[in-house]
Amino acid sequence: MVHRGKLAITTRGRGTYDITRDVSEIVRGSGARDGLATVFVHHTSASLIVSEHADPAVRRDLEAFLARLVPDGDALYTHTAEGDDDMPAHVRSVLTQTSIGIPVEAGRLALGTWQGLYLWEHRTSPHTRSVTVTINS
Repeated sequence: MVHRGKLAITTRGRGTYDITRDVSEIVRGSGARDGLATVFVHHTSASLIVSEHADPAVRRDLEAFLARLVPDGDALYTHTAEGDDDMPAHVRSVLTQTSIGIPVEAGRLALGTWQGLYLWEHRTSPHTRSVTVTINS
């Protein structure tokens, strides 16, 4: 059985946005007991991560690390059509993930105790991001 759900995630700009509950609702609505949920973001300047959800400092530290690794406005970049954060957002997306598979067990996402699922917005301005969740059971 295959079930598909869609999410529209509105961001306020760069940062992580917890989508665990939204994806969990799609899994529950699918009726699947066991299988795999594949989560996919349809953008080249946003990504998905499974990360610590108990302490927000973890996600702030990840953002600080990527800011050091992939700074905005670096003279290296020639693709700057949409501003200083344009190419860095693409690099950040390539270095992370646009698709994540999470097991479904007993009708629920089988995340670890301290894990949450996040959309990571890499642009500095607000966007609405499209996410597809496909459950195979």
